[in-house]
Amino acid sequence: MVRCHKPVAARRCAPEVLRQLMSDEPKSPAELKEIRLNRKIAQEAEGIKAMAEIAAADVAIRKRTADLRAQRLAREAAERDNPPAPKVKAKPKKKKTT
Repeated sequence: MVRCHKPVAARRCAPEVLRQLMSDEPKSPAELKEIRLNRKIAQEAEGIKAMAEIAAADVAIRKRTADLRAQRLAREAAERDNPPAPKVKAKPKKKKTT
C-alpha cells in the first residue's frame, strides 16, 4: 500500500517520491541503530569506491594529456627543422571576352 502524508491536491501540484511501507511493526531502538550503522557503512564503502574511480579517471586524463603534449612537441620540432615547401600559386586564367 502506498501512503503519502500530503493531501491529494498538494500531491498534484508538487509531485514527490512516494514511499512504500515495508511493515507496520515498529522497530526497536537497537534495530534502528543497526539499520543506521549498516547504511553508514554502505555509504562509506560507496564513497571510497567513487573516490577511487575519480582518482583513476584523473590519472588516465593526465597520462593522455602528457602523451598528446609529447606528440605535439615532436610534431612542432619536426616542422621547425623541416619547414614545408612554399606552395606555388597557379596563374589565374584570363577570362575570354566576347
